[in-house]
Amino acid sequence: MPGLTWLPQDPEWKSNLKSLPHSDSRWASLMALANTQMDFVRTAQLDRQLAATPLSIGPEPIKIALLSSSTADQLLPSLRVAALRRGLRLDIHVPDFGQYRQALFDPNSMLVKLPFQVFLFAIDAHALIGDEFIADTEQAKTHLSSRLSDLAGLWRRAHNRTGAQVIQQTLMPIQPSLLGNGEYRATGSPAAMIRAANVQLRALAAAENVDILALDDRVSCDGIAAWHNRALWNHAKQDVSPAAAPMYGDLVVRIIAARRGRSAKCLVLDLDNTLWGGVIGDDGLDGIILGQGSAQGEGFLDFQRNAKSLAQRGVILAVCTKNDEANALEAFDKHPDMILRRSDIAAFVANWDDKATNVRRIAAELNIGTNSLVFADDNPFERNIIRRELPEVRVPELPDDPALFSSTLADSGYFEAVEITKEDLARGASYQVTRELRQGLIATSDIAGYLESLDMELIWGRFDPVSLRRVTQLVNKTNQFNLTTRRYNEAEIAAIMRDPDAIGLHFRLVDRYADHGIIAVLMGRQNSRDAIELDNWLMSCRVLGRGVENATLSIVVGEARRRSAQTILGRYRPSTKNGMVRDHYPSLGFCLSSGQEGHETVWKLDLAMPTVAAPHIRIKEITGG
Repeated sequence: MPGLTWLPQDPEWKSNLKSLPHSDSRWASLMALANTQMDFVRTAQLDRQLAATPLSIGPEPIKIALLSSSTADQLLPSLRVAALRRGLRLDIHVPDFGQYRQALFDPNSMLVKLPFQVFLFAIDAHALIGDEFIADTEQAKTHLSSRLSDLAGLWRRAHNRTGAQVIQQTLMPIQPSLLGNGEYRATGSPAAMIRAANVQLRALAAAENVDILALDDRVSCDGIAAWHNRALWNHAKQDVSPAAAPMYGDLVVRIIAARRGRSAKCLVLDLDNTLWGGVIGDDGLDGIILGQGSAQGEGFLDFQRNAKSLAQRGVILAVCTKNDEANALEAFDKHPDMILRRSDIAAFVANWDDKATNVRRIAAELNIGTNSLVFADDNPFERNIIRRELPEVRVPELPDDPALFSSTLADSGYFEAVEITKEDLARGASYQVTRELRQGLIATSDIAGYLESLDMELIWGRFDPVSLRRVTQLVNKTNQFNLTTRRYNEAEIAAIMRDPDAIGLHFRLVDRYADHGIIAVLMGRQNSRDAIELDNWLMSCRVLGRGVENATLSIVVGEARRRSAQTILGRYRPSTKNGMVRDHYPSLGFCLSSGQEGHETVWKLDLAMPTVAAPHIRIKEITGG
């Protein structure tokens, strides 16, 4: 079944459909629903809501004539919803069944009277080729040439009156190969002529400036059974099955949108677990997964190769990563298996700010709109924050397996090109030379609202046998958010469990999208009656920017007060990897107690002073791991 797999699923889709506003914000709400996975039924439901939306809300409709030789009613909702997905509106006219040719020549028909902007020729193989075997090879060639010449005349007639865009779909391979692999030798067989027609259609369309809807290519990916149902053809003369209609609509509208400059210009790439496996700040250059010898590593390699191919075709590449810049650049400069190099990246943003802010920075630096960006990130949290804060940015729903990243991005059609010019091919190099940062254009995101919507719960407990292995792993792997980078083996952590003066806490984060597992560990001990000293505090970088640090501190404060402590001391020992937490303690309200910048420092929190809470995170204590 050809599905819109690059779009996210919306578990609240039905309730969101029922609660659509009737104000000017209705169009944006409709677009948001259209940009989720949906089947033929949901598409029809959304299309009815679109039909009930006044023309005063949303853009001026694009007039499109659908010239089909078969039943096309099942395609109309999908075409309109696919347009909605891209911020467009379609006004579709379909001539009476089988009357498209007559309508083009009738001076009184709507096809002639109205200024259509797009003509879509959806001619099926039965109508264009016929169903009969032609034994004579030359006669078969003449037959095909005559049919295609006649079709080209219809293209010209449609285009010449108003300069409309003309789209011609290729033929689906609906005819069986009766001779198996040798069917191509029977030049006059319907199956062989369909193959020949698709080759000639492309050449003819290029000469006539007609855009090709490559239906045969799509069918080769999904299988003919997913697109054409012989029983439905016999019953209702439907060439394209209703189940395939959502994909059909998207394939058509991405061509219409591309002609109107709606294709994306820039691919914004995350790094860790997107261009390579692992976290370079924690795993180091030798520890990331990339290259031959590993199925996962080859998947990342394939994604890089396709990203570079996009750049060679004129797509701008940018990097947006939560990393220290030096760590992020190390792979580009030194890893022998990297296909992408720093010179391929037009904008490189590596810091610890939220990604919505950084995506705005990238757009400003490149001097392009955020609606020209595609954001590729393996982390659903980051994908969803971009969808919320920057709904105009295209965000493909990357699957878990990196081997599928490239096909998912290709299926999305975000970089649809109707032509490739020399300027396109030189665009990437041009941006690298001429880009300049335009200050003052970066807006502030409503991060607080997004965090509230995540419905986060921080589940914490004390070290115990169940959590021992995962805690040990996290302590010895995490390098970046690691205040002292001190390592502990399993026995040492087990000793903390038995020490009544020691504090060993682990933290698990769950939100509406996923259970992230144990994402933070904190260790310390009560060195005096009044003071708790934190020996180490570490956290997985994938949950940064959510307020987990504040929620964790509130738990530590509670533990300290339970022990009648008056102060908490936190130690920061700088390393080559943990620069991102240099300001961790002062950002939480700690004051410098001893030490100086660049060396080990100790920070003090007076428990009589209020601390900054994280009200959007619920806290739950457990007794096990």
